[in-house]
Amino acid sequence: MAYIEFDQVVKEYPTGGGTPIRALDGASFTAAQGELTVILGQSGAGKTTALNILGGMDTATSGRVVVGGRDVTHLRKRELIAYRRNDIGFVFQFYNLVPNLTALENVELASQICTDHFDPAQTLAKVGLGDRLGNFPAQLSGGEQQRVSIARAIAKKPKLLLCDEPTGALDYETGKEVLQLLQDICHEEGMTVLIITHNSALAPMAHKVVRFRSGKVTAEEVNAAPSPIADIEW
Repeated sequence: MAYIEFDQVVKEYPTGGGTPIRALDGASFTAAQGELTVILGQSGAGKTTALNILGGMDTATSGRVVVGGRDVTHLRKRELIAYRRNDIGFVFQFYNLVPNLTALENVELASQICTDHFDPAQTLAKVGLGDRLGNFPAQLSGGEQQRVSIARAIAKKPKLLLCDEPTGALDYETGKEVLQLLQDICHEEGMTVLIITHNSALAPMAHKVVRFRSGKVTAEEVNAAPSPIADIEW
């Protein structure tokens, strides 16, 4: 059984009396535990909506979403909060760090809400920021801020790491470093990682590629031998 089952999911948003906007239109895909899946699609394809539903930040209009054998489609509000807190790590395009907290304090924020977590300082060291613990976000480069964001996400020991265009605000070389880090986390920690992107050149890095278009999944491709990020160019 797949770790993630996204089954005929529909998501509609009301428009104030008119025809609802259908962001997902019967989308279905699966993802395996401990593997890295890339979700590809242009802007408006529905991939961020799918990620938000997987992460418990949005709910499906219809269909079924199963994560780790648990149907999260109809979780109550309190259950959704616990699911986001204990099972999910988020990495966003624009970091979302607290500006008046140091790198270490930003990561400690996440670890404080979980009983079982990695040591924040050791987690920052793991992402290459062991010497920047006391720096504030404004004192860090974009790539360093994104590494803090990743450290904050993985410090919770999430079962599922969801990354929304994690290199969208980074230059080419820094973006490759961040992608290598995410690939390493998947391999070394056995963490299930989903990355959404519009950059089709990233497909070879994944164990599986899911292609979205107009709210539907148009293809699922399995890659038996993912490529190291160093071998990928765009």
